[in-house]
Amino acid sequence: MNKKTCIGCGVELQDQNMLQEGYTTNLENDFCQRCFRIKNYGEYQVVAKSNEEYIEILKEVGKTKDLVLYIVDLANLPRDINDIKAYLGKNPVILVLNKRDVLPKSVKEEKILSYLKEQGALYEKMILVSCRNNYHIDELFQLIQKKQKSRNVYVIGHTNSGKSSLINLLMKNYSENSSDLTISPLPSTTLNKISIELNDHVTLIDTPGLVDRGSLTNYIDQATLKKINAKKEIKPRTFQIRKNQCLIVDDLVRIDYVEGEKNSFTFYLSNSLKVKKMNALKQTKLTDLAKQTVEMKYYEDLVINGLGWLKVVSKGTIDVYVDKNVEVFTRKSMI
Repeated sequence: MNKKTCIGCGVELQDQNMLQEGYTTNLENDFCQRCFRIKNYGEYQVVAKSNEEYIEILKEVGKTKDLVLYIVDLANLPRDINDIKAYLGKNPVILVLNKRDVLPKSVKEEKILSYLKEQGALYEKMILVSCRNNYHIDELFQLIQKKQKSRNVYVIGHTNSGKSSLINLLMKNYSENSSDLTISPLPSTTLNKISIELNDHVTLIDTPGLVDRGSLTNYIDQATLKKINAKKEIKPRTFQIRKNQCLIVDDLVRIDYVEGEKNSFTFYLSNSLKVKKMNALKQTKLTDLAKQTVEMKYYEDLVINGLGWLKVVSKGTIDVYVDKNVEVFTRKSMI
């Protein structure tokens, strides 16, 4: 007899050990206790899961040659957008750029796609979507039907990229399946592969999200995580800044302008975050955090992984104070 799995996270249900994955008080339940509490009470129980386990699942996907949807958060693009392809062999991959509603409406889609191509994105098909307003979901589903190699279509991506939200929307739009996946803004919500039959021709297979260890989202509490996750269109905030001035983002990041001529800094962050300009020589706030010195070129973005980015117009030297585990890098300006 096939053992029952949780329809929220994909883990095999068990009623023997409440400290183990998949625990439920009744094996007839559809959700494990962890998913039930996430779904109904917004509570989250941390599960230690290594990326090595997730990578093994991706390698299994790579042996199938089936169509793969790689879901990416537009507001938090990976440093190397091609990195995940190394595990996928010859699978055809559609790059699904999620959360279009978060980027300013003034940014043209053609510009974003051209930017990614210029940065070397190795994907035959790329599409911008938004689960929040059902944007381009019909076009994505048509693309899936056109490109699929079998009925199985795998869904991959980093944690918090919106994989479960997208699958739930596809289920709502194109399936009579009434169950839904557990959605949480925290890492490791999906713990195993979950198969969802949309119709007689398409079965979506959700996979665990890869945890980006360089992302700020791994080092903050749940309340702060909800705050930094942009839910509405980002309103860019521009500051004219001179040498020895600093910009402080809530209690998360401090950016000191160490050297350079008068400059223009534009933040692309959640509207819920506060940014303050101060005198760097008189302000010691957040200087206890790890410091990274960055040399900025003309029209570059300073990306703080998991938080957003800062567009800089002129070259200059910047000191970034942030949690020591958080990745900070530069790229050519996206907008």
